[in-house]
Amino acid sequence: MPTEIKQANMLKEIISNRKLIWDLSKNDFKTRFAGSYLGIIWAFVQPIVTVLVYWFVFEKGMHASGINLRSGITAPFVLWLIAGLVPWFFFQEVLSGGTNALMEYSYLVKKVVFQIDILPIIKLISALFVHLFFIAFTIILYACYGYYPDLHTLQMLYYTFAMMILLLGLIYATSAIVVFFKDLGQIINIILQIGVWMTPIMWNIDGMELNPILITILKLNPMYYIVAGYRDSLINKAGFWEQPGMTIYYWILTIVLFIIGTKIFKKLKPHFADVL
Repeated sequence: MPTEIKQANMLKEIISNRKLIWDLSKNDFKTRFAGSYLGIIWAFVQPIVTVLVYWFVFEKGMHASGINLRSGITAPFVLWLIAGLVPWFFFQEVLSGGTNALMEYSYLVKKVVFQIDILPIIKLISALFVHLFFIAFTIILYACYGYYPDLHTLQMLYYTFAMMILLLGLIYATSAIVVFFKDLGQIINIILQIGVWMTPIMWNIDGMELNPILITILKLNPMYYIVAGYRDSLINKAGFWEQPGMTIYYWILTIVLFIIGTKIFKKLKPHFADVL
């Protein structure tokens, strides 16, 4: 079957099962913290604690009081940091959870009538609930520092959508491969540990004298486009259309990864039930 037809069939399955996806996503979000006293509050506690730890270490411990951006603006470090961490938390949560989606829901995979194509999407939507909360939290925090929302702030929704498409392509591939190669989960954890430093999120690529070739290599990471986009939306007040080269590169790479990911998923799909 041609790839275009497979993509169209998958899209139809997603649309026709949208209510089921929504219900399972809410249930997935709730059951992750079932049995704990604080329940879903834990979904928000860990990211907030992580931000506070990084803020204390870098701003108080290493005296990183301000960040000089390419726009000439000097922003408080905590604002610059959280603008990078919020999209990274979402990326990390979806890639980790989405990779294990088929194994976690193995009882559904073995049901002949169940559309297992929606399982990676359930993990993405489940993580989106927390991400939207942190977007709102970030906007409020910025307002407390005098950075009030404007039309540029709405771009965060564009960058969130762009990240969702990228993640879908990745987790369709990883969730299928990990069924046959369990070590992939550990490899992804290592990649995420390295990725948070290589994106970069903790240090300012625009404020360091680096080899131009190294800078270009770092910017090839699609998450650089997303993290820089969040900061452009909140601090630099720059539109994504002002960097057409990066935008075109990101979407070409994302579409290619999405096509490859869904193709891998479809190819391995008939064997999932046998292995699980």
